[in-house]
Amino acid sequence: MTSDLILHYFPDLTPEQQRQFSQLQELYELWNNQINVISRKDIDQLYERHVLHSLGIAKVISFLPGEKVLDVGTGGGFPGIPLAIMFPETDFLLVDSIGKKIKVVQEVAAAIGLKNLKAMHLRAEQADVKFDFVVSRAVTQLKDFYPWVKGKFSKQSKNKLKNGILYLKGGDLVHEIAESGLKVQRFYLKDYFDREFFDTKQVIYVPAQ
Repeated sequence: MTSDLILHYFPDLTPEQQRQFSQLQELYELWNNQINVISRKDIDQLYERHVLHSLGIAKVISFLPGEKVLDVGTGGGFPGIPLAIMFPETDFLLVDSIGKKIKVVQEVAAAIGLKNLKAMHLRAEQADVKFDFVVSRAVTQLKDFYPWVKGKFSKQSKNKLKNGILYLKGGDLVHEIAESGLKVQRFYLKDYFDREFFDTKQVIYVPAQ
């Protein structure tokens, strides 16, 4: 599984973006041996289960130049690093409460030359900037996640989707969405990626409420 998988679904990548994506496997293998940010069984499936999965958000929305995006609980840098490669003129802040994971994010971002990404050892509640969008990957239940970020959104929306959360989740989410009491829109990744891994994967969009 190589970065060719990414090019298959995103054929308009620039040579610079292709270079950045192609470097990720070696970098994550190197850092994962020191600080475990990706499960051992998943490292061989990095491009499908982490990079392409993160880019499901890029099938739902194109972030605009100058927009600010917060990635909450980024872990090893997902979905933030793939999205920062995809949208080089958008500003990304990646936060995680575990400092050693943020170190991996900083090292990977520096190695591939990402200029539009900052990574900080913070909880979401501590980020004191306003954002257009918040992205995350299955950090916790929606009803718990929304209060962390509800005050983080810029008032003015510029994109086709109103400012809000783009949350990568999998499985049967009917109960979780109902329990959250939030108005959401669901995008099914199997509509964009014809691989079995994505059969139950979704992007849950929650407009700022």
